Amino acid sequence: MDGLNDTIATNADVRSDVQERYAAGANEFEAALCCPIDYDPQYLKIIPEEVIERDYGCGDPSRYVREGDVVLDLGSGGGKICFIASQIVGEKGKVIGIDMTDDMLELSRRTAPVIAERVGYANVEFRRGHIEDLKTDLDVLNEWLEKNPVKSAGDMERMEEEILRIGKELTMVPDNSVDVIVSNCVLNLVSDSKKKQMFAEMFRVLKVGGRVAVSDIVSDEDSPEALKNDARLWSGCISGALREDEFCTDLEKAGFHGIFVDKFEYEPWQIVEGIEYRSATYLAYKGKQGPCYEKNQAVIYKGPFRQIQDDDGHTFMRGERSAVCEKTYNLLKREPYADLFYFIDPATEVTEQIDFPQDCAVRRRDPQETKLGKAKITSDPSQSDSCC
Repeated sequence: MDGLNDTIATNADVRSDVQERYAAGANEFEAALCCPIDYDPQYLKIIPEEVIERDYGCGDPSRYVREGDVVLDLGSGGGKICFIASQIVGEKGKVIGIDMTDDMLELSRRTAPVIAERVGYANVEFRRGHIEDLKTDLDVLNEWLEKNPVKSAGDMERMEEEILRIGKELTMVPDNSVDVIVSNCVLNLVSDSKKKQMFAEMFRVLKVGGRVAVSDIVSDEDSPEALKNDARLWSGCISGALREDEFCTDLEKAGFHGIFVDKFEYEPWQIVEGIEYRSATYLAYKGKQGPCYEKNQAVIYKGPFRQIQDDDGHTFMRGERSAVCEKTYNLLKREPYADLFYFIDPATEVTEQIDFPQDCAVRRRDPQETKLGKAKITSDPSQSDSCC
C-alpha cells in the first residue's frame, strides 16, 4: 500500500483524522466505514433516514439493552443505536451518547426531539467528550475557554487545573451510574496509548452488576507499525483494531469478569497484507470484587467439560459439590454463569461474617457442611411426591 509511512499515528493525529473523516461521514455516506448489519426493523421505523444512512458500525449492541436500563453509548455518532435503545429501555430508562465530532453531534442532537415526540417521552441526551475520558465534558470546557482563552503557558496550566476540576466536580459520567455500555465499531479508533485508560473508564462508570456489550473490528494478527503509523488506516477501523484475544485480555485487566465472545464473523471484513480484520461482539460484566465470607454454600458444575476454571482461578469439577464463598456463590447465580451450575443453600443460614478459608480457593464441599444443623431424619417414600 502506498504512503504507509507518510504519517505518524500519534494520539493527536488519530483524533484529528477520525474527527475529519467522521465529520465528512455525517454529511455524506462513506461505505468504507461500516459493515452490513441487520437491525430489528421495528425500531427503525421512527428514526429519520439521514440518521440511518449515516450509521457506521459493525454489529448491533442494542440487542443487549433491556427495559429500564441506563445505557451509555461510546462513540454515538448520528445516534442510531441510542434511538433504538431509547425505545427498548422505555420511559423509565435513560440513554447517554458520547461523541467528539461536531457534525455527528449536530445530527444526533437535532434528531433527539424528533424521536422524543414520536415515542412520547424524552430519555436520550448527547454529550461531547472523548470515550477514553468520561469525566471531562468538553461542552463545559469549551464554555470556560470562551471566557478564558489560552494565550500563554500560564493559561495552559490554568486550563489543566480547570479540566481536573470539571472531571471531579462536574463529572460527565459519574462512577457506578450505568447499567450497560454499548459501542459500535468505535473502540478501535482510540490510540493504543489511551486504550488502557478507556477500558478503565468503562469499568469506573458501570454499576456493580453492570455489563458491557461492544461490537468492534478485531484482527487475527498484530498490525505492524507500518499500518499503525498510517492515521488514514486508523480512522478506517484497521490500524487501531485490537487482536481478537487481546480484546478479552484488556477487559480482564480492567477488572471485568464473565467475558464472552458472543459474535465472531468468520468472513473477514477486510484483509490487509494478509491480516484479517473482522467484526466481533464482546460481553463483559462488573461485580466480582469484594470480601469473601464462608456461608456453607455449594455449587455443582453441570458439564460438559470434566472441569472448568473461572477468571479468579477457581477450578470446578463436573458433578462435584464445590465449596465457594458467598461472593462467588451470588456471582455464579447471575449471567453469564447461572445455567452452568446447580446451587445448594445451607440447611441453616450462616449470619456471621466468617472469612472464607484458603484465599477463596475452591474445594470439595462435604454434604455434612451444607446440612449442618439439620436433623438426620429418614424420609417416608409414601409421603413424597418429588419422584415417580
